[in-house]
Amino acid sequence: MLFHKINIMNENENPNISMEPPRRLPFIKLYNFISILWLGEKRRRIITNTILGFASLIVFLYVFFWSAPRKFPVGSIYDLKSGQTLSSTTESLVKSNVIKSDFWFKSFVYLFSLGDVIVVEGDYALHKKQSVLTLAWRVSHGELDIVPIKITIPEGINSYEIADILSNNFPSFDRRVFLNLVDKNKLEGYLFPDTYFFMPNIMESEVAKIMTDNYKEKIKKVIDDINEFGKSESDVIKMASIIEDEARTKESREIIAGILWKRISIGMALQVDSSFKYINGKTTATLSTEDLNTDSPYNSYTRRGLPPTPISNPGLEAIKATINPIKTSYLYFLTDNNGNMHYAVTFEEHVANKFKYLR
Repeated sequence: MLFHKINIMNENENPNISMEPPRRLPFIKLYNFISILWLGEKRRRIITNTILGFASLIVFLYVFFWSAPRKFPVGSIYDLKSGQTLSSTTESLVKSNVIKSDFWFKSFVYLFSLGDVIVVEGDYALHKKQSVLTLAWRVSHGELDIVPIKITIPEGINSYEIADILSNNFPSFDRRVFLNLVDKNKLEGYLFPDTYFFMPNIMESEVAKIMTDNYKEKIKKVIDDINEFGKSESDVIKMASIIEDEARTKESREIIAGILWKRISIGMALQVDSSFKYINGKTTATLSTEDLNTDSPYNSYTRRGLPPTPISNPGLEAIKATINPIKTSYLYFLTDNNGNMHYAVTFEEHVANKFKYLR
């Protein structure tokens, strides 16, 4: 009898499927997951701490070395002269409170100029506070940031008022130097009123030259008429400087020109209040009897003829009116509180106009 070996299998066993991993495997996976997670968190902490440390270092450097000094000269111009070295430039910037650290400025210039250590000469405008990085970049690349400033000089203002306008717009502009220049070269009356575009670092002498050159160009339009009128250019500008302040319209200017030229021809004092604006800055409304008796060569009540120099800088229209006077019988005039002109033939009529229009 043949006996066959029979393998008795568990009903749940499958000979074609491998055995499942032990049931503890999910715990191993969990452990591995936790381990990986823990290692990732550790790396993240390292990276985070590194970033925070680097950021703290940058903040520290910026606050104490890279940021602009508290007394940064906003609105000034830094003149980097030809032949100036990096060391001398750095020393000058530190003394001028433009930068805090000479080391970092030199380092950034070296970095930005790719090792050539070049500082570009020129006038650098300091419009606002800037970090040492920005300044190093500008100096190494010649970014001057100079922008012309628009300045309007109105007709009829004098050199003192022009100096005020310029000194208020240009921090480096020396009012006293400009006025001395005007006085020395007798430029009052020839600083032509116009709109100009001046560089922030413009010199006082440059302003004077530009304005007087403009006058020379503009006066060419009427110089033949001035010569034909029979008065010197100097006398015409003196009279125009008065008329510019005394009247505003073309007709009133021409009528007043006729009156004032007539006063001179008959030996009468000009008696214009505009001269006191030049003497003491006062206008008609603020003049006193004492002012009218002021001992000054510009006092048109106590002196006959034209003033020694123009009392303002007239525009072209006032100059044209001066050489195109309208002849009338009037000898007196006044301006009421609304800017209207009133004329009179006699002094009595003039006094009546004062009571009527100036009360």
